[in-house]
Amino acid sequence: MRKRLPLVVAGWLITGLLAIGVGVAVIDRLSEPLTDTGLRPLSAAEVDEALALASSLPSAPPAVASPSGSGPDPGASSPEPTVTVTATPAAEPGKSRVITTAGGRVIARCENGLVTLRSWSPAQGFQADDVERGPAGRARVEFESEEDEVKIEVHCAADGSPVHRVQT
Repeated sequence: MRKRLPLVVAGWLITGLLAIGVGVAVIDRLSEPLTDTGLRPLSAAEVDEALALASSLPSAPPAVASPSGSGPDPGASSPEPTVTVTATPAAEPGKSRVITTAGGRVIARCENGLVTLRSWSPAQGFQADDVERGPAGRARVEFESEEDEVKIEVHCAADGSPVHRVQT
């Protein structure tokens, strides 16, 4: 019995080391694609650019108040959603654009004909949902609250600047 004890201990040690090695290799292999295209912090220049754009744009439009009462009138038809197409001020190709809505703010950037949502921040009472951040031909985000929904879709114009469409 004593002759087999060192073999059993050595077997467990080798098995443990192999399991750790395989686990580290798998995690290293899988984490690279997950973190390569993931979110990255904005550089100081990108933050300055976004802040400059945000300060030069008008503030968010006022939110539409919901009618008070116990609910919708069963005899009334529901209003059609409002679609606003906005041609934003001219921007240099490859530059970011801050888009401000009642549901929140989005920073979009066009590069090489593809748009990417760099960041999005819901307004108070809203949450972000169904985010398609790109890079792609179009990117979108929905801001939802208990009463309202604001959908923002962004694509790149022919001149390389981000153009957005807002649907409420």
